[in-house]
Amino acid sequence: MAQYDRMTVLNAIVAGGVVPVFYHKDVDTTIAIIEACARGGARTVEFTNRGDLAYQVFAGAIRHIIDHKIDVILGVGSIVDAPTAALYISSGANFVVGPLLNAEVARLCNRRKVAYSPGCGSVTEIAAAEELGVEIVKVFPGKEVGGPGFVKAVLGPCPWTRIMPTGGVESTRESLEAWFKAGVAAVGAGSSLITKDIVAAKDWGRLEANVRQCLEWVRDIRAEMATGKK
Repeated sequence: MAQYDRMTVLNAIVAGGVVPVFYHKDVDTTIAIIEACARGGARTVEFTNRGDLAYQVFAGAIRHIIDHKIDVILGVGSIVDAPTAALYISSGANFVVGPLLNAEVARLCNRRKVAYSPGCGSVTEIAAAEELGVEIVKVFPGKEVGGPGFVKAVLGPCPWTRIMPTGGVESTRESLEAWFKAGVAAVGAGSSLITKDIVAAKDWGRLEANVRQCLEWVRDIRAEMATGKK
């Protein structure tokens, strides 16, 4: 069962602006990554369902989070069907993300009041997701779909839409600025944030610093937007 209600999760995603995204097959490494992201200020982290028995790694990580009272909201990504979503929700997933829109997953998440962000690549898919109750739509793959220009174009006729791109989001100020000034509500940051060399070296201090820097950039960018600076 989720620790956090849906509104708390959605507000945390938008408030932070950056959701670290990763997968690792080892539970101890997974916990170390989550803890480093939390120390860096990330309130939400997405563990992707990529490997065999990945849900067992997820369950071990979320048990650690609960037992040690770590201030982070853990969700699951790469979910494409309702049975898998149910498995993770029963394991404690606080939100569900997918590379595609699945109506059964949407209904399941709604029934359990769990936030669902499906991957969409067109205005029609985004509208379909919103009709199923989705509050924050994942645009995926962000770069290939059209990048920040796509986001800006969608928000023209649909200003109520909240978009969180994943894929093509770099952990640089320039990339974050382009996405946020186009109008995204948040971004998912994967391999450019939690890099292979950081994980291989177990350089959790560097990961913590990277997460903190990205969050600071987002705060600065939003402040500039609020004051009308370019």
